[in-house]
Amino acid sequence: MRVLTGLQPSGKLHLGNYFSSILPMIKAQNESDNEMFIFIANYHAMTSANAGQMLKNQTFELACGFLALGIDPQISTFWLQSDARDVLEFYWILSQFTPMGLLERAHAYKDKISKGLEANHGLFSYPVLMAADILLYSANAVPVGKDQIQHVEIARDLALKFNNKFGEILTLPKAKIADDIAIIPGTDGAKMSKSYKNTIDIFADEKTLKKQINAIVTNSTAIDEPKQWQNCNIYALAKLFLDEFGQEALKERYERGHEGFGHFKAYLYELVLDYFKQAREKYNELINNEKMVREILNDGAAKANKITSDKLKEIKDLMGIF
Repeated sequence: MRVLTGLQPSGKLHLGNYFSSILPMIKAQNESDNEMFIFIANYHAMTSANAGQMLKNQTFELACGFLALGIDPQISTFWLQSDARDVLEFYWILSQFTPMGLLERAHAYKDKISKGLEANHGLFSYPVLMAADILLYSANAVPVGKDQIQHVEIARDLALKFNNKFGEILTLPKAKIADDIAIIPGTDGAKMSKSYKNTIDIFADEKTLKKQINAIVTNSTAIDEPKQWQNCNIYALAKLFLDEFGQEALKERYERGHEGFGHFKAYLYELVLDYFKQAREKYNELINNEKMVREILNDGAAKANKITSDKLKEIKDLMGIF
């Protein structure tokens, strides 16, 4: 099964990114029946406020982060969206099959406009570019959050319109939703998100990481009293790193009392550092070796372009592009 996923370079990678998106991606990569296609969606990122040097920096940092956390370019096809130009050409062709009403009904577009983003063509036609990414690589499955299901459905609709005219040319994708992925809480208890400024960043320096963890909101239970782990943000994050026995041991510490929330924050800090020790070391190595990262992305783009070139030639012949 060909699985395709793209992530925007929109800022620092945090625990929410890792446990909700990247870890499932790595697990899928290592399953023998999956053919993984993973790209950094830097063209999609242009619909947000990121531009110029900031976008370049965030793109490079995300590439380093993915590789450090376990994306294996020897197993997966890993590339930069802007290095696969066939998709932009197909995006224009696919636009000829896209009804205005279909895009006007897109929830993500209306939501972003309501939050103050400029109503430009790039934002409006975002689902068509996403459809081009999915369809030109003949993806069978597209892992997405629930807010992106509609975009995969749009890709299916456009593929059906194209196939109804030209035959079974485009693969019909399906959205892949991981229902067992819990919402990762941020330092304030809300969903961890860069937008909410409540993240714990994986590759932050130790001083910043400790500051972020110490910012986790807790109640004012006295140090000697037993603590409630059920609704504690520290416990909710710590259990992500623990097996069943580790979780039970931490619960007992909460219920026993004589430890303050500062002790549990210090414990979480050590858990994060220990879990990501090798990834943080590899990230620091990659961030100082842009040439190596660029070569990896170039190799991935070459593999991606080899797949899209034949498909696009077939599509252009059908469209009468001389």
